[in-house]
Amino acid sequence: MSKLIWEQDFVNGGGDLSLWNIRIGNDLLDNNDNPIYAGWGNGEQQFYTDHPNNLYFDEYGLNLRACLETVEKDGRSFAYTSARLDTRNHFSFCYGKLVIRAKLPVGQGLWPAIWLLPQDLAYGPWPASGELDILEAKGRLPRQIAGTLHYGKDLDSKVVEEFTHELEDGIINEFRDYTLEWDAGSIRWLVDGYCFAQRQLEPGIMPFDQPFYLLLNLAVGGWYDNVEVDEAALPGLMTVAGVWLYV
Repeated sequence: MSKLIWEQDFVNGGGDLSLWNIRIGNDLLDNNDNPIYAGWGNGEQQFYTDHPNNLYFDEYGLNLRACLETVEKDGRSFAYTSARLDTRNHFSFCYGKLVIRAKLPVGQGLWPAIWLLPQDLAYGPWPASGELDILEAKGRLPRQIAGTLHYGKDLDSKVVEEFTHELEDGIINEFRDYTLEWDAGSIRWLVDGYCFAQRQLEPGIMPFDQPFYLLLNLAVGGWYDNVEVDEAALPGLMTVAGVWLYV
């Protein structure tokens, strides 16, 4: 996998988000952009915006910034704002080596994520068509990262396979290369070139043989780490220097 076929260089390439959708609000949407679950389906407490205090470029790359900021919307009140964006309907891929260079925030209640969802629901609604989490972190555990697979024919038979890893050198608040190596036989998760997990794929059982699109977000609160948000840790900053896909 040495041929570069897609690149988003947020340091040297400028502030181009033409291939990205900037998501707004607190509701998980269906494929027709209709709201179906509050809290993005995860009990998340933030309201995503496209405001420059939440999403902006600087010399280090693309910044997703979680803030202590009140938003009133449709009779609901939110104590935090942040940012979420994805490449749905603009860019998706099936198999390859995807590298994301990113620096993640530290602080209880912060939940940065780099992940993939199916472009087309070939096997049905979530989780039947799968979810592939390249990187998730709990801000209160700054040496721990995780990669996860979600699949199963329906919600009652949902399968969650999470692979956690303790960083041996330093914490998440440093630029690192988070890599997914995905082919027809297996999925591998790497950090700074070190493979910390591998899962053999099972055709007919696992749905990871279709194109998926990329998501980047920084959540505040939520069920992934169901703890009280440490507001003293805000603002929290997730910085993405770039994204590279090789085949």
